[in-house]
Amino acid sequence: MFIFCWILLLFIKGAEVREFNLTGCLHKGPGRIYHAITDEEFILECVLPSQHCTHMYNNSVLYKSKVLWFWQQKDGEPLKIISNESTNPTQEGNALWFRPIGINAAGVYICMIREEIPCLSNIIKVQAKNKANCSDNGRNELSLLIEKGHSISCPGIHCYNHLQRSPVTWYKNGIRVTLQKNRPSLKLKDDKIHLLRIYKKDAGIYVCDYILFDNSSQWTMRRVVRVKIIARNTVHTPNILYPSGMKTLEVEVGKPLKMECKVSFGFERDFLPMITWYRDNKERKSEPLLQDPTRIRAEEFGGKSFVHVATLREVTERDLNSNFICFAQNSVGNSTGVLKLKRKERALFIYILYSAIAVLVGLLVGSAFVYQHWIEIALMYRNYLAKNETVEDCKEFDAFVSYAKQDSFESDSTFLNEEQFALEVLPEVLENKYGYKLCLLERDILPGGAYTDDIVTAIQLSRRAIIILSPSYVNGPSIFELQAAVNCALEDNMIKLILIKYKSFQEPESLPPIVKKALKILPVVTWKSSNSNSPNKQFWKYMQYHMPVKSTRGLRKNSLKCFFRRLFSVVIDSRKATGRSQQIKKW
Repeated sequence: MFIFCWILLLFIKGAEVREFNLTGCLHKGPGRIYHAITDEEFILECVLPSQHCTHMYNNSVLYKSKVLWFWQQKDGEPLKIISNESTNPTQEGNALWFRPIGINAAGVYICMIREEIPCLSNIIKVQAKNKANCSDNGRNELSLLIEKGHSISCPGIHCYNHLQRSPVTWYKNGIRVTLQKNRPSLKLKDDKIHLLRIYKKDAGIYVCDYILFDNSSQWTMRRVVRVKIIARNTVHTPNILYPSGMKTLEVEVGKPLKMECKVSFGFERDFLPMITWYRDNKERKSEPLLQDPTRIRAEEFGGKSFVHVATLREVTERDLNSNFICFAQNSVGNSTGVLKLKRKERALFIYILYSAIAVLVGLLVGSAFVYQHWIEIALMYRNYLAKNETVEDCKEFDAFVSYAKQDSFESDSTFLNEEQFALEVLPEVLENKYGYKLCLLERDILPGGAYTDDIVTAIQLSRRAIIILSPSYVNGPSIFELQAAVNCALEDNMIKLILIKYKSFQEPESLPPIVKKALKILPVVTWKSSNSNSPNKQFWKYMQYHMPVKSTRGLRKNSLKCFFRRLFSVVIDSRKATGRSQQIKKW
């Protein structure tokens, strides 16, 4: 079966050669005759002569499947197909690359590019370098110093001074070299490329072509020059990136260990950097270690960085008492880095890690709990630890309630208005459930006095002022009570205001400035009629939080003191009033 496949493959290849009818290419004569020198790189392109004015070859992979190459070594021999898998020459794009070309590579080469070039024939004549009868074959590889000036010559061009020749045509990376306006530092003179200032982009593959004439025959001499751009040799010793100076590495005893030495070398021509690891113990004995081959980690223009690894199959107690030294050397000098091993306290580390995680989780959970239940925590603290605010303040009421009075025709029995909320709901919860005493104007203030004086007096006798805000309140006469409460709070720091947002409202422009400022900075508790009727809901917790801290201890003693203090103030006020009336009678 295997022999049958080979016969079938040869039959197919022979059929391909016959199908292309290459006999005509052999008889019509070659397009060009090239001379090459052995042991040098050579390029043979498949390009029409008209295209040579701009391009020599194209390394695009698109051409590899389109270009077919055939070779006839001697006259009369059959054509051979050069496959894509050939290693020398190799097919790259539309060109054959010989690396290097040998004496047996001479012959006729025919190429075809489907749908572009039907058939091209070229002859390569190869001459042995030792028989070239020329001692000045030139250099095929150049290393040029960056930012300096240099010229690139066509190798061996002086070997043919006895023959007439054409000017040299230069190509760089397959494109013809011409004078460029944006590159004034490049000159073409005396068949050379003159680079007045060398840049990194000047690196590449340069090909020089010139035609030699000998009586009635002519041929093309082709040479290849590879140009590499280099920097100046470094004047610094190697730079050890790790371990720089002395480093300590925590390890586990009994486990394998790989120690990396990272070193940066400056550029040096014709010098191989050296890196090695060795052990230096307390006995001052140095010994080499088991080391992996050095590998290039990164390559930069002008220098290279290397990583060199030493391996310990198992870390022992002896290793903990040794210094491991990375030694790097170049032509300038040497540098060292020291790595010292330290036992890793794994159990302690894990304990500390777990403890830290537990503390962090505890803090997060505790913070979330406090954030969620801070109002309950604050009320619990007030009930058991906070100081009673009502002792010796001689206030009669815990809170004065201010609200908008409703007209009878405006009342709606289906909804709870702010007057019903103030007169029914607030006393039901704050007085009956929590034991606070509220001051309601209709209930606790005797009629017949001046309205403004009664309001101010009631607020002064209260520890808090509860303001029930609604559109009717901020746009009606009751806004005076808020202004009076603000003024009283400014005079008596024991009085604090609690704003209840009963309904949404928009502040009118006519509000006094002091009232506008109070609405912005004072605490606001929002009433939601759908879910706030129960005393255990959040609304009542916030109300209790803003109400004064109160306990029954000391109330009897406090009320006795306040009774005598009020009696004393009444006597003084009556005497002042009597004195004023007598003066008026005398007058």
